[in-house]
Amino acid sequence: MAEAATGFLEQLKSCIVWSWTYLWTVWFFIVLFLVYVLRVPLKINDNLSTVSMFLNTLTPKFYVALTGTSSLISGLILIFEWWYFRKYGTSFIEQVSVSHLRPLLGGVDNNSSNNSNSSNGDSDSNRQSVSECKVWRNPLNLFRGAEYNRYTWVTGREPLTYYDMNLSAQDHQTFFTCDSDHLRPADAIMQKAWRERNPQARISAAHEALEINEIRSRVEVPLIASSTIWEIKLLPKCATAYILLAEEEATTIAEAEKLFKQALKAGDGCYRRSQQLQHHGSQYEAQHRRDTNVLVYIKRRLAMCARRLGRTREAVKMMRDLMKEFPLLSMFNIHENLLEALLELQAYADVQAVLAKYDDISLPKSATICYTAALLKARAVSDKFSPEAASRRGLSTAEMNAVEAIHRAVEFNPHVPKYLLEMKSLILPPEHILKRGDSEAIAYAFFHLAHWKRVEGALNLLHCTWEGTFRMIPYPLEKGHLFYPYPICTETADRELLPSFHEVSVYPKKELPFFILFTAGLCSFTAMLALLTHQFPELMGVFAKAFLSTLFAPLNFVMEKVESILPSSLWHQLTRI
Repeated sequence: MAEAATGFLEQLKSCIVWSWTYLWTVWFFIVLFLVYVLRVPLKINDNLSTVSMFLNTLTPKFYVALTGTSSLISGLILIFEWWYFRKYGTSFIEQVSVSHLRPLLGGVDNNSSNNSNSSNGDSDSNRQSVSECKVWRNPLNLFRGAEYNRYTWVTGREPLTYYDMNLSAQDHQTFFTCDSDHLRPADAIMQKAWRERNPQARISAAHEALEINEIRSRVEVPLIASSTIWEIKLLPKCATAYILLAEEEATTIAEAEKLFKQALKAGDGCYRRSQQLQHHGSQYEAQHRRDTNVLVYIKRRLAMCARRLGRTREAVKMMRDLMKEFPLLSMFNIHENLLEALLELQAYADVQAVLAKYDDISLPKSATICYTAALLKARAVSDKFSPEAASRRGLSTAEMNAVEAIHRAVEFNPHVPKYLLEMKSLILPPEHILKRGDSEAIAYAFFHLAHWKRVEGALNLLHCTWEGTFRMIPYPLEKGHLFYPYPICTETADRELLPSFHEVSVYPKKELPFFILFTAGLCSFTAMLALLTHQFPELMGVFAKAFLSTLFAPLNFVMEKVESILPSSLWHQLTRI
């Protein structure tokens, strides 16, 4: 019985709410009609004549005082609203409305969540701000000759900036050269080639380095005491020369793969020789470190070639073997290449295993890690997710986990959703990225948009939830909630990394609340009225009376029409009720 009564009350409440939502015009006209019918008992006509008589007797000084006082009050409200917004990130009037009026209308009070978010933000503000304006090598960077140059041939645009290519030149000098390069002529030529700005000069230098190694040196080997024979021995090939040609001269991925295979033979031989001599001095140790970097780079690019050519399983095996062979070289972020390849195979269990290893609190995050984790959690609920159903029954535990994962990813890099939802057009990713910046968002979405589209409903869930992140982060928006505060230098660095024809995405700023804009407009309007009334009091008094008469003219016209239509006897009976 009690349950039936409760159900009836809920239905009655929902009907009342529905009536106020859709039938407010009917209620408004009913109230107007009742006021008109009861105008005699309520002496509305007498009161209106008294008010009109009072307005006619007002002097211009009254209008001056009225407009001046209104301007002062609205200015004080504006100052208070602006101070409250700067301190708490919301409007005071809006906060009072949400806190006190919304519960009366059946809304949900979110004070507890806001308070918890604010407390978390206060604790985060005490943490030391970590500078993240350091650029990183893009783990999924394209091939200059086979991909970037082809884009330039078709469009006539340069996809890479000078700043980005200069960073790549510095990386090549760091990883592919050492102090003992002058001992080997080919390496000495390549050391100069990495510094060349002209692509053709670099390619010519790489060919020159390979030609030097074709020169044969004779080594005298006394095999028999009475005779001497001459053994012809080739010098080792220059692996870095093959790398440069594969990156910049090859016009297809297949050509690049052939050159990288030749580089692998040369690089593997140099690595084995330097591995035996690495403990014989600092010079040999530097050579071994350089040869290790060269070998890892070659194997990784070979795996990326296999991935581009559709041999995804082979690419996954090569990446796994490389990570097992060189587990300490985490700076190359090979696991991000592995995640992308596993997503292509739809091996979601393997993706989760990789994330469990690298999505650790002590390891640096990236858009690939955060958004891949969000994709896996969204995959469990996205096919059946409906915003209308979720608003009626609330979010389930799995849906809540997916939404929290999306909020986490969006807070780390807020630029990614616009590219995944195709609200902004994609461009070729740069060779270097800035974590949490627009460059990282482009690099991620360029390769992972297809994986999000493959999961049914994942983009719909992202579309419905990603903007809610900015309501959860404490104000100012740069203050961290789950991560350290968002760096303010990302926009400047992204403009250097991305081409000029691309519109750089910036961190979303919280818009001014409506009540602050309304108060500002009201303050400006009343201040202008006060000034005009002070300068022209008689003219403004005439204008005020004309405005009021014009304002009430439609109401008077409606009343006259109603009196002419209704019978006088019926109208007389209604007024006596």
